[in-house]
Amino acid sequence: MIIAAHRGASKAERENTVAAFQRARAMGADMVELDVRRCADGALIVHHDASIAGLGPIVAMNRDALPSYVPDLSVALDACVGMDVNVEIKSDLDELDYDVDQWLARKAAELLLSRSDAHRMLVSSFDFDTIAVVRSVAPLLRTGFLCTRPQPDAATLISRVAEAGHEALHPLHLAVNRALVEAAHAAGLRVNTWTVDDPDRIRELASWGVDAVITNVPDVARAALG
Repeated sequence: MIIAAHRGASKAERENTVAAFQRARAMGADMVELDVRRCADGALIVHHDASIAGLGPIVAMNRDALPSYVPDLSVALDACVGMDVNVEIKSDLDELDYDVDQWLARKAAELLLSRSDAHRMLVSSFDFDTIAVVRSVAPLLRTGFLCTRPQPDAATLISRVAEAGHEALHPLHLAVNRALVEAAHAAGLRVNTWTVDDPDRIRELASWGVDAVITNVPDVARAALG
């Protein structure tokens, strides 16, 4: 099973920072999961929330107005050398920076595809249109669909994700059971689940054949898997 560090080693360092990504590698992570957003001047930066406390919405600020700990996407990817990277494109309908025109999806895909290590990248989003645009711009990039609970009709969702050519389903771990994993695998999809910190749960998920766990504690996950 792949161990993916959620926003880097986010229990040990400030999340989504170069230090968190470097610590994740030191803790034995195979992959880093990080979040990308857009600034007013078109810069692509790594941050989970749409706003920064005391400053305001990221989409309304230029890159040079952001705190120094917020990395550019390219800098973050460079800090993840030796690991795969799950780039989550933040474009959610209920957030103020929802990207109706899918500019962020196109620009992120172009940036990832321009890199010599594009094979290390996996792009995910809760917005189905976002990953569809990524596939249209850069069909060689791997893509995955994020969801909280695929029920009550998991079979329909699995079919939709597989038929669209995506590699993986990324469900909340509380929604994952053996049947879901088997159905996804039968459709040719990997199952990468989030966010799992409990060692017993990690071992259970591994026993069902889950392909990756996204965790805040990659060292704990590594120890749990022996």
